[in-house]
Amino acid sequence: QVQLVESGGGLVQAGGSLRLSCAASGRTASSYTMGWFRQAPGKDREFVGFIHWSGGSTGYADSVKGRFTISRDNAKNTVYLQSHSLKPEDTAVYYCAYRRIGAAGYDYWGQGTQVTVSS
Repeated sequence: QVQLVESGGGLVQAGGSLRLSCAASGRTASSYTMGWFRQAPGKDREFVGFIHWSGGSTGYADSVKGRFTISRDNAKNTVYLQSHSLKPEDTAVYYCAYRRIGAAGYDYWGQGTQVTVSS
């Protein structure tokens, strides 16, 4: 089992910045992928980005590319989602998720943290 706990959400004005954290615990593998997703009210869950734990390579959705950055702290087993130039349309519940290498999908999900961007 892997447990994921997000933190760092809140209310921010448009144009502002926010950093979300996702702390992983339990039986994490030496190499895996951590993803970030978000879900706005009345909308489907949307992929935001990912990071490969071992090599640190990242990928982002076009909607956040250039504004969001994903990083990791190996010692703390924590992944971060740094967001800049936030827009009202970034308002959503943000989730981190864990995927084993070779798995078809994400196996474990955090509880989510609310991000609200006011105009």
